[in-house]
Amino acid sequence: MGYIKSAALDETGFVVLDSYGEEVDPKEWLSIEYVDWKSSGDTRFAPLASAKGEIECNGFWNHTPPRTDKDGVWIPEQTEKAPTLTRRAQEPGANVGRCRIIELQPNSYADALYNLHQDDNNRLNPDGTGWVVRGFFNLTDDKNSYFVLRENRTDPSIEYRVALPAGAQLIVDTQRLWHAVHHDGTEPRYCLITSWESGPELDAYMEKYHAVPTAPQFEVAQDVLDAGQAEQARRDAARAAYYAAKGKAEVQAMSEA
Repeated sequence: MGYIKSAALDETGFVVLDSYGEEVDPKEWLSIEYVDWKSSGDTRFAPLASAKGEIECNGFWNHTPPRTDKDGVWIPEQTEKAPTLTRRAQEPGANVGRCRIIELQPNSYADALYNLHQDDNNRLNPDGTGWVVRGFFNLTDDKNSYFVLRENRTDPSIEYRVALPAGAQLIVDTQRLWHAVHHDGTEPRYCLITSWESGPELDAYMEKYHAVPTAPQFEVAQDVLDAGQAEQARRDAARAAYYAAKGKAEVQAMSEA
């Protein structure tokens, strides 16, 4: 049967929506509670909706009973402090799973490449239901920062780099695309991330805000791109060597036991 997916994401795996033009009080993302949750860099997260309405960020499949990333429970003590962001997450009318604000510390392009990852959005998702994707609403004005999106983690031939000024809005099939952010700044970057179930509600929302499956490429000097790619390869090799050596050490210890 397969899953219900949005045709708008077929071409590139992401769409860019109209920029959000309304003012949002920074208190909405600065006054809520964050937890130390690492994902693709030096990060913390402030959940607005979680598996059981608790201030935590674990995958819904790690709870009892385990389930897919749908039917998130809103956290009153968080949403009351972030009413605008909560309304933005609820506006499409699509089923919401996890909803949270990410705080990302500055990093390099090489860091972003090394941290490229795919999300496990659809674990336990029943066949025939909507595919879970994620919305990213940039909150801070990070004009020198950009989203890095790739079909293949180590292949730069198809790399999308989407600028992240305040108000930038993307919807990404993050289980398809490898993704991370290069945040070039001196202060943390804040972004609202919402897991949505694909279906007619989300399709209508994307149409309303003129979703397009592309964006002007954020221009980066070729020497920076080349150096980042080389550093990603170096770190990958070092990580592989570390785990290979660790495996050999564990086998040796077992043989001596």
